[in-house]
Amino acid sequence: MRSAFRLCLALFASALLLAAPLFPFDTHLSDEAIREAYFLGQHHDKSVADFLAKYMQFFDPPDSGPQIAYVAFYTPYAQVVQTSNGRSFGYSVQQAEQDHRHCDESVSIVIQILLTPTYGPTILRPTGSRSGASVGFVQRPGDFWKDFQVDVFNKDKHLIPLDSSGEPTFNCDSNGGCVLSGAILRLTFRAEAFTSDTAVIQINPPEGDPFSTEFDLGSFR
Repeated sequence: MRSAFRLCLALFASALLLAAPLFPFDTHLSDEAIREAYFLGQHHDKSVADFLAKYMQFFDPPDSGPQIAYVAFYTPYAQVVQTSNGRSFGYSVQQAEQDHRHCDESVSIVIQILLTPTYGPTILRPTGSRSGASVGFVQRPGDFWKDFQVDVFNKDKHLIPLDSSGEPTFNCDSNGGCVLSGAILRLTFRAEAFTSDTAVIQINPPEGDPFSTEFDLGSFR
């Protein structure tokens, strides 16, 4: 009887393990994992940059159109490292644990767009409303990034972000003059949405070729 009970218990436990979702990177971070990420971030040295560089991909300028300079995929663990690294005096490991527990775990995807000689800070526009009016240069709108379509896939599953935003970036000189240089896009997803070990980010710019890159999520914490 006892052997039969142990067999049923083992089968039940196996069924629970099979039913539980598997994730390619660390989610539902334990206190130990949060402390580990916290102390890594508190180093404030090259070791942090080297760690976070594993979550980023950098790209060369295209022949034409805007440049996708980098795409970053920050897991919950990587975000704890980032938060800890950005704060120093008075930020304790207990505060890091509390901050994490008060937030739903998410993935943050960050995209940097840079303007190029063929997709620059100025654009040609008609100087008048009448047909045949001459054209002139005007400043590209700061919210130009809204014309970029970004799609994220986990293997074959198209994911919808919880939130998305963008902001323009500028190059400024010592005299206070600033010129539009690009934009930073941020998309937030539920961490549990990523159940497969491949993430694909596709970007369709208003000009130039479509862009696509792939992340191996199994190599992340």
